[in-house]
Amino acid sequence: MDPAVLRDDMVDGLESPPREVIESEAVAEAMRAVPRRLFLPDDRNAYADSDHEVRGSRILAPSTVARLLEALALEPDDDVLVVGVGVGYTAAVCAEIVGETNAHAVDIARPLVFDARENLERAGYGGVLVDCRDGANGLPEYAPFDRILLEAAVAESPRALREQLSPSGRLVYPRLRDARGQRLEVQTAAGERSPRGIVEFDPLLVAGEQTGAVERNRTAREDREFAARRAESRRGWEQEWIEWDAGSRRSNWPSR
Repeated sequence: MDPAVLRDDMVDGLESPPREVIESEAVAEAMRAVPRRLFLPDDRNAYADSDHEVRGSRILAPSTVARLLEALALEPDDDVLVVGVGVGYTAAVCAEIVGETNAHAVDIARPLVFDARENLERAGYGGVLVDCRDGANGLPEYAPFDRILLEAAVAESPRALREQLSPSGRLVYPRLRDARGQRLEVQTAAGERSPRGIVEFDPLLVAGEQTGAVERNRTAREDREFAARRAESRRGWEQEWIEWDAGSRRSNWPSR
């Protein structure tokens, strides 16, 4: 079947019950225009509303992408930053709305950055800037941004991203809510927040946890952090380096 027809069917399904996640014409037209199949290793299910996995990274289902874009509320010529570019599909849809040179993206995983650049070039969006960065630090060289999309869950929005917003900008991100899961949240540059429903995203990674890194185990990092916290909380006899003498505490560490 003609890929354009499949894209139309996909968008029609996202506009209609039971999903009804697309409300704006801009998002609908952009998703009809971007060839999603060029961003997937297997294009047989490219227009099905399902997630995929590439290089250990989750490619969001079209309905999830639509929800993110509706929350972003992009306008033509907005400067937008996508944190967590993945294979580049979301960045391409953003570029379709705001223009290629106004779309920027970063990812901490270098293999994904290379894939995203190739995919965007092949799909006709080679003007999108994609760089390998720690997502929590954003892309300060190109700030401020009218819109920032963080495609990874965090307990609190990274300060650097908030500081890179324009005065009228907005940041869209999945916020962790402890045992209650995650909630999509929109935060303005002024700090105002508004919820946009329940979501489920992978956590924001730090150096050493990205695809292709020597160490990718979040549990190992968390174990080290908890061990450091326990060590700092020890007192008295638990500290092997403390010597009790005449009721006073003296360190055996050499003086500096």
